[in-house]
Amino acid sequence: MTENQTGSIDVTQLKQEQTEAVTNKKCPSCGATIEYDPATRGMLCSYCGYRKELPSPENDAGVSEIDFDQAESTQSFNWGAEKKVVICHNCGGEEIYDALETAAVCSFCGSTQVMPAAGAQSIAPGGVCPFIVPVDHAGGLFTKWLKCRIFTPTEAKRQARPNAFRGVYLPYWTFDTMTTSTFSGRAGNDRMVKRGDHTVTETDWRNVSGVYQEFINDYTVVGTNKEGNALVRRAEPFDFSQLVPYRPELLAGFGAERYSIGLKDAWAQAQEAIRSILRGNIAKYIRRVWHADRAEGIRFSTQYDKVTYKYILLPVWLSSFTYKGKLFQFVVNGQTGKVGGKAPISALRVIIAIIVALIVIGVLGYFTGMFG
Repeated sequence: MTENQTGSIDVTQLKQEQTEAVTNKKCPSCGATIEYDPATRGMLCSYCGYRKELPSPENDAGVSEIDFDQAESTQSFNWGAEKKVVICHNCGGEEIYDALETAAVCSFCGSTQVMPAAGAQSIAPGGVCPFIVPVDHAGGLFTKWLKCRIFTPTEAKRQARPNAFRGVYLPYWTFDTMTTSTFSGRAGNDRMVKRGDHTVTETDWRNVSGVYQEFINDYTVVGTNKEGNALVRRAEPFDFSQLVPYRPELLAGFGAERYSIGLKDAWAQAQEAIRSILRGNIAKYIRRVWHADRAEGIRFSTQYDKVTYKYILLPVWLSSFTYKGKLFQFVVNGQTGKVGGKAPISALRVIIAIIVALIVIGVLGYFTGMFG
């Protein structure tokens, strides 16, 4: 503990000393770099086998929700270790690494056109869902996934050898809020009416209005607008029960993509999606309360109270393979092992499948006409 010229404790220096003690990744046995190991959920030296246990999620305090209105005063840029941002000039992806780490290849597109971004800063995450699926297991899951693609050419399945996996933490925002919606609409009750030889459905409508409340818990918004978002969405959902407070050790040996969608823009996206959810739930509420068969013409306005957020990092394994000169990317959920991506498609197989389906439909139609 140090003192400044006035004799008081230098808090900044104290924090730096504590940070160095926590984030020292040198192996005490051989001096090599130790990294986070998903298989044991601890630290591992791949050279001498030294291991260091980390507190289990059950022993961790919960990840704190932060008041949205106080966001400006609670932002933190202290990641627990000196970091640098690396930007890819090919796809625009930005990743965060320890200052001494090197990144020769972009995790998102495989390009080697990467270089440090000048003057870039990022809010430190509040929580992390650590990797659970080891890298070798991710490779096996990919192979199994590819074999199940019925429209993928056999040659592609045989040739597919994924490039070296890169474990990356992706940025997500989560929001909690109590919503209060004032609504109006129409509730309809169906009745069957005989019209000559036919029976038709007629609906009796009545105007309704009221107040609907719902608590929205952990609505997620991915913190990047990269084209690969759709790919990542295919590997969702993540298991938030494994969320633990951020610790620098969990990122050792992994990259972390820097968010490109800020907090306020993410909340705007969340509100738009939450309104869609509320519209459907208000319709259900009208049908239940007014014992209606239908609900339509719903108009509502919503007040959002007690808005809180978390900025968290979620784990994925990224890789790719090339077939006939075309790059195919895929992602493996670092928690659940769910695989998402696009595989090569054989046009001939698709055509054959369509022809077979038409033949089956035709045969069924023929026998239905004969015995119907």
